[in-house]
Amino acid sequence: MAGHGITVLQADYAHPAHADALVTLLDAYARDPAGGGKGLSEFARSRLVPELAARPQAYSVLAFEGELPVGLVNCFEGFSTFAGRPLVNVHDVAVLASHRGRGVAGQMLARAESIARDRGAVKLTLEVLSANHGAMRLYERIGFAGYQLDPAMGQAVFLQKWLT
Repeated sequence: MAGHGITVLQADYAHPAHADALVTLLDAYARDPAGGGKGLSEFARSRLVPELAARPQAYSVLAFEGELPVGLVNCFEGFSTFAGRPLVNVHDVAVLASHRGRGVAGQMLARAESIARDRGAVKLTLEVLSANHGAMRLYERIGFAGYQLDPAMGQAVFLQKWLT
């Protein structure tokens, strides 16, 4: 899929340029305030691609402008017990600061959605920081909404517990 000089494709974890792009883009995202402001550890950098490749439920989408990697989406298939079908969690959405506002994330998410549909997924899920207003506007524009089952019970809240 191409548009505005951007090529969007599913990553091939065995392709050296794709592997390098994944690590470079995820590290740039991790260094961004939206990613925590701290780069990837050497351990994470060395293990990222082999660990993704070892998981058939994982897939990634990359965006390139020419040879320059400019965007990344990492996805993981899970399972909706209520629907009895797969779901896909969009775990990372990263676009280099120099390429934000140019539709790159939307193009990557469209490709991620297409792959999810091919896998028979019933829905996409993602987490976003509440102050990331640009991302929120994009996600809402392309059909994402807060998760709730019964409005009287409120919206779901994302929690974490580190196991280190």
